[in-house]
Amino acid sequence: MKKVLIIVLTFCAFGVFGQNTGIERNGFVFGIGAGGGVISISDSDQEVPFNKAQGALSLPNLKIGWMVNDRLAVLATLPGMIYDYEGKDRSFEALIPAVQYWAKDRWWINGGIGLAMDFPALYEKNSGGERWNFGCAVAAATGYEIVQKKRFAIDLQTQLHLGRAFLGNDQHRDGVAFSVGIGFNWY
Repeated sequence: MKKVLIIVLTFCAFGVFGQNTGIERNGFVFGIGAGGGVISISDSDQEVPFNKAQGALSLPNLKIGWMVNDRLAVLATLPGMIYDYEGKDRSFEALIPAVQYWAKDRWWINGGIGLAMDFPALYEKNSGGERWNFGCAVAAATGYEIVQKKRFAIDLQTQLHLGRAFLGNDQHRDGVAFSVGIGFNWY
């Protein structure tokens, strides 16, 4: 793991201190990010309460969309984290239409509201009978592009994602996820 981190940081340093060719943001946007953070999950069930905060991976955080102009993008984002529930992994994610704005040449802010999703992790075995739950979510993010090339950027980003998924029988599951990571973006 240390070797991978050293390679990524070296690559980023060469990009930061190397010659900047000037970034061109227009047309189609695609981004993928990975990182880690903290997620807090709680259920409204009073008989069997569940309230847990834990460290988690945030992978993959996707965004896809279109540049309206060189500083504004309209995106569909997919933030989320994996958490442990009764010995099995579940995913607390969202599908969020968002707007991303570059306040400075390298610094952007992003936010939106959309669909919360709580479901068994796709790699989890024997999860066929477990419920998929849906509700509402909101997310806000910011990032700083440490590497800029003509149609590509690498950024350091942080994201806050809040959601409520409805479990049925007037029950719900609330989640708050905070993550820090690295993103790879194509414009």
